[in-house]
Amino acid sequence: MSPSSADPESSAPPGGAAPPSRPSSDPPGGAETAAPQGAGRLAAPPGWLDRLVAAWPRVDPALFAVYAGACVLYAAVAFYGAMHQQTGGVWSAPLDDVFIHFDYARATARGYPFEWSEGNGFSSGNTSLSYPFVLALGYLIGFRGLLLMQWAAIVACASTLGFLLVGARLLEPIGRWAKYLLPPVALCIGALDWSLFSGMENAFHLGVWALATLATLSVVRAAGAPGGEGDGAAAPPRRLARLGWLAGLAGALLYATRPESVVCVAALSVYAAVVVGRAHGARAAIATLLRTSVPGAIACVAQAVANRVFTGEWSASGAIAKLALNNPYMTSEEKWDTYEFLVTYVIARNTNHHFSDALPWGWLVPALALVPLASRRTRGIAVVLWAQVVGWLALVALNGQVRWQNERYTMPAVAWLLVLAAMGLALLVARAAWAARDGAGGRPARPEGAPAGLSARLAAAPTHALGTRGDLALGGLVAGGLAAHGLWVARVALALALAAVFWVHQLPRMRDQIWFFGRASRNIRDQHLVAGKVLAQLDVRRVLVGDAGALLYASDRPGLDLIGLGGYHDLPFARAGVHGLGASLELVERIPPMDRPDTMAIYPGWWGELPAIFGQQIVSVPVVGNVICGGAEKVIYRADWSPLAHGEAPASMRADEQVVDELDVADLVSEREHGYSFPRPQAGFVTFSVLPDPRGSGRDRFDAGRVIPGGRSETARLRAPRRGPGRLVVRTAATRPAAIRATADGRELGTLAIRASDGWTEASIDLPEGLPETFTLTLTPVEGEWIDHHVWVLERAAGPEARPLAGP
Repeated sequence: MSPSSADPESSAPPGGAAPPSRPSSDPPGGAETAAPQGAGRLAAPPGWLDRLVAAWPRVDPALFAVYAGACVLYAAVAFYGAMHQQTGGVWSAPLDDVFIHFDYARATARGYPFEWSEGNGFSSGNTSLSYPFVLALGYLIGFRGLLLMQWAAIVACASTLGFLLVGARLLEPIGRWAKYLLPPVALCIGALDWSLFSGMENAFHLGVWALATLATLSVVRAAGAPGGEGDGAAAPPRRLARLGWLAGLAGALLYATRPESVVCVAALSVYAAVVVGRAHGARAAIATLLRTSVPGAIACVAQAVANRVFTGEWSASGAIAKLALNNPYMTSEEKWDTYEFLVTYVIARNTNHHFSDALPWGWLVPALALVPLASRRTRGIAVVLWAQVVGWLALVALNGQVRWQNERYTMPAVAWLLVLAAMGLALLVARAAWAARDGAGGRPARPEGAPAGLSARLAAAPTHALGTRGDLALGGLVAGGLAAHGLWVARVALALALAAVFWVHQLPRMRDQIWFFGRASRNIRDQHLVAGKVLAQLDVRRVLVGDAGALLYASDRPGLDLIGLGGYHDLPFARAGVHGLGASLELVERIPPMDRPDTMAIYPGWWGELPAIFGQQIVSVPVVGNVICGGAEKVIYRADWSPLAHGEAPASMRADEQVVDELDVADLVSEREHGYSFPRPQAGFVTFSVLPDPRGSGRDRFDAGRVIPGGRSETARLRAPRRGPGRLVVRTAATRPAAIRATADGRELGTLAIRASDGWTEASIDLPEGLPETFTLTLTPVEGEWIDHHVWVLERAAGPEARPLAGP
């Protein structure tokens, strides 16, 4: 037996037995009439090649697993070796965000799941709900401190191997050999490898995606659709239903790993439903669609409800802080322009930069990824993969942070694109890939087991085909075989040329990414981890940070994330961060004084006047050769929050008055309680001032407010005085005079005259009797613009409860 006359894909029967000596489908008369020489003697023992071909179905899975694992380890050693070379053998990570996962994982291991900082309460800031639990397992079994990165590396390698093993199944329609192209193709992009081994959830996400895809393929195969992906005997309805629910649970886990995976769950669910529908009808298709998608939908709803209950927001903190859709100051046109820019960016950045060092060679990847759409063998799964690639990029382009962190948000789509590219490359190389299922109706173009090669067709030609007509037929057969062989050789040459050209232009990028991985890990170690150790030595009570990762993990101290991803009970720091620093400081003002951060560890350039007003520098931690940190120096300050004074009465309140209601503008909690609305978009920007106390205490007082342009209105629901007439008092910091028209439910109240001042100034008007218990106050600048910091409704105090004089 020779390799050209045996096809282990089609002629080897189940169980790996040696194939018969001649195809069972030979036509009558095609067999030689004379007995072969040596007939009746003992057959010669099979050679090693025959034994290998017979045993290949059993050897192949284990061999591929070893091969794929070796490829993963080779890539991992290249990146982690670069890290250790730069850090002197110390485990670190190329991103501070890795340590955010570690913070959640440590809190989970200590019994505080879903908390970024123990004692801060539930946090929705970790986009991946499941990954911290996987890391927590490593923490519990001994991977603590920086060794948790070692556990993350183990998880990354195992997850990437799982992705390759399941991805190999997607290449099976091309041939058993085709899957051996997947590991080198999938790991050939340096930026993808960077993300996979970074310690972020990217690798684990692809591993969970592989699990969900495998569960979906089980449903497809059990459907038994004739001539389709599920060709075979249909499973009993109960088993089909059970497999559908398992696929749905895997989809729920996939969503919990990355919320953008809704596009994956949708694509896989529709794919399974379509295949089931072909075999069992519309009712079975709908049932399959529900089984495979409802668990993921339940996970999505459950997360939103938990966010609402514990934080007051339906959305996760990351979505609030990062999505342009949540920017209160941008117009719809500006948001759309931003989205268009980011969609273009994520495509161009990968194809023109990460895939190649020069144009147009990076476009070879999507070009090869289109090839599977042209073959009936791979078209179905190719459509599913392309739907996920396009849907994923469309979703992550909503994220304003997609441009940072080495474009890690786009890397799942890159991984799926590379699976498609491996399919395309295999289809170019495959000798009969376009014939097997590309005949009419998608049925095999030649009977299974029929001779495939030219020599086999010649051997199968009947002996009576000699003569003139036989010579013509034989000549046509030879000519057709030679043409097919020549076309195959040309395709192989093209595939080899494309692979060589691509690798020549990817190799510089791979080298850059390996170096970048090591240098970024050293930067994080030198600045963030060192600063965390300093904080631990200072024995601080709570740390205010602007990048909530390694500082808290290395110091093991409670924190407050000013950006808002970490969370602090139900205070909306994430949304306040979108509105402006003043809004964030208003929330710090709400924290009990003994629980406020006593230390700040921030990049001073990020936060304007914050460190100058509220901090006293202790020490700075520099970084040399920075490629990833947010600044050249991380500065640690002793915090001084004495200018904050929550709930103080107006300085102009008289001795016989008391506060009925108070609106603290730019304090999002107070604004929400009062149904406050500012003119948007492009108005209502938050600013803050720290000015001398108008009571003459000699201390400064902080207050934030919103800039209201002339002619535009702000509104709020306020409680009216209960005992006769009262007063409306406003506070502002005005460098120019202004006049503010005030109405209550459309009823004219008067005009607030704002005088220019270098400090805090207050203005008031009398409120008439007869106002409803609550009324809608509308304030509109009719002369100039103003900054609304505070609004009070006052009334006459009852007898002995009258307050002492609180100010001039």
